[in-house]
Amino acid sequence: MNILQKLPSLSRKQRKIALVTVGGIILLVLIGVGVGLSVRGKVLNKAMKRAEAVLLDRYNIDFKVRDVGFTGLATVTFQDIEVLPRDRDTLARIEKMAVSVRLWPLLFGDVKIGNLVLKNSEVTLIKRDSLSNYDFLFKKRAQEKTATDDNIERNYAALIDGVMKQVFFKIPRDMELEDFELSYRDDSVYQRIRLPKAVIDGGDFETSLFLNDHDAQWNLAGHVNPDRQQLRVEVSSEQENVELPLLERKFGLRASFDKVMFELEKVKRVTKDSLTLAGEWAFENLRVRHQRLSEDEILLPEAVGQGQINIGRLAMEVDPTSQIRVKEFVFKPHVQFVPKPERQVKLSVHTGFFAAQKLFDAIPRGLFETVEGIEVEGDIAYDLDFSVNFAKPDELTFRSRMDDSRLKIKKWGKADIPQMNTAFTYHAYEDTTLMRTIVVGPSNPSFTPLNQIAPILKKTVLNTEDPYFYEHRGFEEEAFKLSIATNIKERAFKRGASTISMQLVKNLFLNRNKTMMRKLEEILLVWLMEASREVSKDRMFEVYLNIIEWGKNVYGITEAASYYFGKKPADLTIGESLYLSSIIPRPKTALGSFDYTGHLKPWVQRHFNTYGYIMTKRGQLQDEAVPSAYGFYDVTLQSNLRPPRPKGIVDTAFREIDPEQEAIMKEMEIEEATRKSLLEKLFGIEK
Repeated sequence: MNILQKLPSLSRKQRKIALVTVGGIILLVLIGVGVGLSVRGKVLNKAMKRAEAVLLDRYNIDFKVRDVGFTGLATVTFQDIEVLPRDRDTLARIEKMAVSVRLWPLLFGDVKIGNLVLKNSEVTLIKRDSLSNYDFLFKKRAQEKTATDDNIERNYAALIDGVMKQVFFKIPRDMELEDFELSYRDDSVYQRIRLPKAVIDGGDFETSLFLNDHDAQWNLAGHVNPDRQQLRVEVSSEQENVELPLLERKFGLRASFDKVMFELEKVKRVTKDSLTLAGEWAFENLRVRHQRLSEDEILLPEAVGQGQINIGRLAMEVDPTSQIRVKEFVFKPHVQFVPKPERQVKLSVHTGFFAAQKLFDAIPRGLFETVEGIEVEGDIAYDLDFSVNFAKPDELTFRSRMDDSRLKIKKWGKADIPQMNTAFTYHAYEDTTLMRTIVVGPSNPSFTPLNQIAPILKKTVLNTEDPYFYEHRGFEEEAFKLSIATNIKERAFKRGASTISMQLVKNLFLNRNKTMMRKLEEILLVWLMEASREVSKDRMFEVYLNIIEWGKNVYGITEAASYYFGKKPADLTIGESLYLSSIIPRPKTALGSFDYTGHLKPWVQRHFNTYGYIMTKRGQLQDEAVPSAYGFYDVTLQSNLRPPRPKGIVDTAFREIDPEQEAIMKEMEIEEATRKSLLEKLFGIEK
């Protein structure tokens, strides 16, 4: 039965009109198709000429095709394609390429690839000296106008949505690829990646990548759905420990893996100002080595991340429900990022209570060797809240809390913290060179117990290096905040936040390699040392004063007091103590603080003023006989260490300043002002 007869609301005349209308539309479509088929060759030729002109005009590239034409209704076949940048080596050659566009999406304005065939394709990236055949990719046309922030209405959700569509629209539902090769050559290296055959059939794909001839093989498998914008790809290495090409030479990074998986599961568009990307990633036996991370190879046996990224008009975030799992340790980082108009970052982690051993089991092998083999029991919980506006770094938020009251350490790793309670041998290094071995204990005549060191020296060192040493548990939150703010403003690492506990761990247990991971290892060891309470604060301070460097090959307070003033640590005055505390950050420059008369140079008085002022405000000098200028004029260097009198100088009141000392003085001015600000915040002292 005719479908129109099922519509009782239509009269016979109306049904006739409907049939005529539908027939007319079909006829028009057929006529349009016919006309299109008759002129499509001319349209294609015009499009090719336009493309050739654009590439030549914009990028100075010759685009050559021996033959091009239609095969079937919507397939364009190219023969012998050549992409040749002017005055450069050939970039690409393709023997045959056939591409079809899906007609139904085309009616709605979306250009989606239906089928793609590539045979005998070769892409060659060549760099000779400073010239390359691919540098046009990174150059802007001279006539292009740079868009400013003022005339662009940003919408990151719409921007990323557009990029996602463009990428997926260009992925074919079906593909046949034979003999594809991508190579890179410069003055010292040549490497190529080959795909003998690759097929996408209904979205499923499986292929193999070969490095050079048979140096390495990676197998790829997965599924892609361009319409739903879903992608799953799994890459596995045929051999073990095969490093990814070019990374070491270009970035100093050596990396390999057994298997990597990435899945984009869902792209959800809520509104034009809201986009959500959900998915998962995982890897097995990831090996990484880089001098800025660690001197040793880092091995992460397994890790899995899953969750979603939320993208708005002006911001993006890692959703709070997202999680990362390394072995049995699971945590949920919540990250927010606002790029413009003022760059802002927020990070929070709230773990809740979990078995502490899971954390140590999850640490990659080779990352923190001092805690390898450690055994703990009990549950811990960690909370972190951090936020910063890079335009207003002084207003940053930093709150870090560890609930480790239930933690108990059953077995220590390589770093045997309890050993500090007994006599032990300290190895003093200068960078990576061993300078001396020092026995920290009564058998060493230069060892001085804490109760035999002048109280004023202990006060000045604590105020200079770590005012809250006896109150905190290894870390000072305000110092961390100031350090982060300073480094953001300077756009470089200008200030640390080391406590005495951190300096002690660094000197006793860590190597001298300055890497990012060593700093994290230092923080981890300090936490364990303080949380275990295996070593008292007095013992930590005692060891610290007996091992730190106070000058060239001068270690410990006994040697320092004798070297500079011919005294014992118990006999040091307030001025001598303030001087000794001032040289701890830069012991190699200590003698530069004195002139030829053996007196301190004027610029050193800034340190005396800062810390004398702080100690007075804190009531720490009430039991001390305080001379004028906090003893600045009473500090006298031993005669055998004094520099010679400058030629032509008669006036003994003269104080010379050379360029090197001037630079040190300016650096100290900034440092002392910063420290004074921090101390005033710590102690609540009004300016």
